[in-house]
Amino acid sequence: MTGPHWIIHLPTTLTSRDQAIALAGALRRSLGHVDALDFGETSVSEEDAQQLRTRVWCDARVVGAGRCPLPHAHDGPCRA
Repeated sequence: MTGPHWIIHLPTTLTSRDQAIALAGALRRSLGHVDALDFGETSVSEEDAQQLRTRVWCDARVVGAGRCPLPHAHDGPCRA
């Protein structure tokens, strides 16, 4: 049995969803090697509407290859 997992909410000064998604991608590229981080569950929201989140990546499980790294709601099949 494991304890509860924790979420880090990281406010930014960015003013658009596209900028926030781009920053999430940069963080994933630079910190993807850190096992304690689960970038597949990344979502973004406006500061005053945090209950309305937009998923960044698909994150569907790909048999024998981990999780799909493509954008959420991508066209075509998932890939490793």
